[in-house]
Amino acid sequence: MSPWWLRPAAAEAAPSAGSRTEANKKLASEFFDRFSANDIAGALATMADDVTWWIVGKPELLPAAGNHGKEQIARVFHRMAGQLKNGLRMTVKSSIAEGDQVAVEVESHGELQNGRIYNNEYHFAMTIRDGKIRAVREYLDTQHVFATWFQPAAPDGDHFDRRGT
Repeated sequence: MSPWWLRPAAAEAAPSAGSRTEANKKLASEFFDRFSANDIAGALATMADDVTWWIVGKPELLPAAGNHGKEQIARVFHRMAGQLKNGLRMTVKSSIAEGDQVAVEVESHGELQNGRIYNNEYHFAMTIRDGKIRAVREYLDTQHVFATWFQPAAPDGDHFDRRGT
């Protein structure tokens, strides 16, 4: 065995699990900061080219539901941005991480071009490896999505608020 002064120090050989976990939480937060700033290109840059993004729901009832690759989720993001007056603010309420897994609780707020207010709550389960988001599982209130984005306005012109009234 070589003398200790010729062996690499463990701390220099690889980042500690704690520092990787914090870096992963920071990247998740950066994604939502960029998205909130309507920097879709910057948000997409936080993802690996082979990222998988799954959104809860039945695709036949909610067009964005199901599995998406990076190009598909980019189209979803751009379509959403085109329907919003000033983008969608995504506020991270809490996050917890272990290894390459990050769980993030988020609340969104934005006004659609049609005047409806989109204010949803989410849970994102993210896998982050090598400084990139590799996989996302997105859980949200699908009834609110439908009522806000897809349900036709009532004949008197009224629309649904957060409570669907």
